[in-house]
Amino acid sequence: MPDPFLTRRATTDPTAIYRYRDGIYAADLLTAAIVHFDFFTRLAARPATFDEICDAFDFAARPADVLLTLATALGLVQAIDGRFHVTPTAREHLVADSPFFLGPYYASLGDRPVVLDFVRVMRSDRPAHWGAAEDGHDWHRAMEDDDFARAFTDAMDCRGLLLAQALVPHLPLDDRRKLLDVGGGSGIYSCVLAAHHPHLQAVVFDQAPVDRIAERLIARRGCSDQVSVRAGSFFDRAAWPTDCDVHLFSNVLHDWGADEVRQLLALSYEHLPPGGLLVIHEAFINAEKTGPLPVAEYSAILMHSTRGKCYSTGEYGGWLAELGFEAVLYHDTAVDRGVMTARKAAR
Repeated sequence: MPDPFLTRRATTDPTAIYRYRDGIYAADLLTAAIVHFDFFTRLAARPATFDEICDAFDFAARPADVLLTLATALGLVQAIDGRFHVTPTAREHLVADSPFFLGPYYASLGDRPVVLDFVRVMRSDRPAHWGAAEDGHDWHRAMEDDDFARAFTDAMDCRGLLLAQALVPHLPLDDRRKLLDVGGGSGIYSCVLAAHHPHLQAVVFDQAPVDRIAERLIARRGCSDQVSVRAGSFFDRAAWPTDCDVHLFSNVLHDWGADEVRQLLALSYEHLPPGGLLVIHEAFINAEKTGPLPVAEYSAILMHSTRGKCYSTGEYGGWLAELGFEAVLYHDTAVDRGVMTARKAAR
């Protein structure tokens, strides 16, 4: 029998606890902007378009987008007619010729390892070592190690129990048959959804060594009759099953660059049957890229350690429309996350 906790929701709200962890690198990114790039002083002197900012500071596009979204959400930058300007708050406190300039206050933090990582990532667009470890790898390579994969999967598993419960009310699965949990890690989302929908079969699709970890955790939860594991790379077209009418990407796409995200969405569209359901569960930036602030802060740690970031609802909506998905809907879920659903057109 499935673990009864798979169908129980938490009775208290842990949002504040999540935000401390998720936003922990945002202060380091802001410090890098102030101390190492004097970003706000230079922008105050010359408001600029996104491309002009990238050229002037030698920033790569992905980290520049994360920094500008964070600064906008903090009320330090605003976009007017396509050009970014500092706000009165930034002009008074983050521009060097102001008597209230806080640059020296941040300078003592400028040599923190993660701050220095951000200086490199802003220009190279290459992920830093996970946790700023000097002898480590970026997240993608680290996941090839058994011990790291086990620890990381455990971390996402404990988070997933709460987040999956909040996802359930927003997914129309009563008429669905089989779910593919793409990059499903421990299988926690598949187990929760299967426990709520006894008719539903689920397949956790992930690479080694995560597949072995998932099999053990699924069995421990009593879900092996409904939830199986498929080992393989989700970038390998031939590895995708063709018999699933729901595809779930839960906290997966934010680890990858925009080109890779579009590739994965295209593979999903190709392998879904007509009328199949796509589910994207993420922390989403709003369409205007002005926030929300907790998601803009979370995007900093993703930009630091992975190839991705938090993408906006507008970015996802555009990619889904290009592929031919329809009936795109968005709902908030829990702790600054949300869910987008879309259908592959029926013949």
